[in-house]
Amino acid sequence: MTTPPILEVKGLEHRYGAGARSHQAIAAIDFALQPTRAMSIVGPSGAGKTTLLRCLTGLIAPTGGTVSFEGTAIRGIPEGIGVVFQDYSRSLFPWLSVVRNVEFPLRSAGLARTERHRRAREALSMVGLSDAAKKYPWQLSGGMQQRVAIARALVTEPRLLLMDEPFASVDAQTRADLEDLVLAIRADTATSIVVVTHDIDESVYLADTVLVLSGSPSHVMATVAVDLPYPRDQVDTKRLDDYLDTRAKIYDLIHSG
Repeated sequence: MTTPPILEVKGLEHRYGAGARSHQAIAAIDFALQPTRAMSIVGPSGAGKTTLLRCLTGLIAPTGGTVSFEGTAIRGIPEGIGVVFQDYSRSLFPWLSVVRNVEFPLRSAGLARTERHRRAREALSMVGLSDAAKKYPWQLSGGMQQRVAIARALVTEPRLLLMDEPFASVDAQTRADLEDLVLAIRADTATSIVVVTHDIDESVYLADTVLVLSGSPSHVMATVAVDLPYPRDQVDTKRLDDYLDTRAKIYDLIHSG
């Protein structure tokens, strides 16, 4: 029996505005993600990657087509989906401590305060920030703030994690550390993940498949399988011929479209 996809997109289109001044960001996109799998989405600048992710989260309603999570059409952000945005500095509340920031999504879940606190502490442990629980976001580095944002997305125990260029604003070493954190989260939780990124290396390193988008209005140019073994690491994995060949294939696709 075939396992149904956790996320399915059919004929997705999105147009901003109306009439002569309207702009079609997405022409037609179809794809499916199976449970426990990871997909990266890449494309040229202006390809509508962030628009696509916002449609996947339910933050905006597509003007055409459907997005389904676990077989149900998405209307607003459904329970079971966690989201991590690029701008961590704007997604955290500076007046709340780190642990209170992580607890925040649980306030509407009807959980006792002790249970919220326990789960927040557990999420912080997963991202290596147990010792920072009582600090405030402005006391942390950019990479640590993004770890807090990831912990906050994980605290609800999502079955699907959506990430919008989550490491674009950090330095190269911090990016590598955070990429490895995402791989560790997958290994520990079996969470399905979609990562929107402009970085081809990151798209290959983090995913089982890479969805390559064309320029605007975007469509799927190719779905590239990533045949790399787990566990992965920043040195040995990136030396593999399969890694280099996959990276080159995606680069050629983007620059040909």
